[in-house]
Amino acid sequence: MACIHFKFKNSLDYDSITFDGLHIALRDLKRMIMNRKKLRDTDDDLQIINAITKKAYTNEDEMIPKNSSVIVARIPVTNAAPRNGPKTLNHPNAYKEDPKPVCINLWYCISHANLISV
Repeated sequence: MACIHFKFKNSLDYDSITFDGLHIALRDLKRMIMNRKKLRDTDDDLQIINAITKKAYTNEDEMIPKNSSVIVARIPVTNAAPRNGPKTLNHPNAYKEDPKPVCINLWYCISHANLISV
């Protein structure tokens, strides 16, 4: 069994991927790393860089020799669909103020039993 040692750019520890053969294709290594780290290929792509030579592997068919150490960086997919997440500050109504600002005096709230009407 051969292996490739990898770590993410901001990680301190290396992890290993094992495979059969003398080398592995870049496409297969990316797929195995994504499976190991539970990443979705629809959100991010991986940039693989040789840890010693600092050479980035770019061709998906390029072969990476066994016992290599690589650094992995996540890069966003350029044609990914936008996610349904929280509204951002770029939303057109993000900076509009409430039509009726609310100012509540603490003593006023304590003295009234019905806090809903306050």
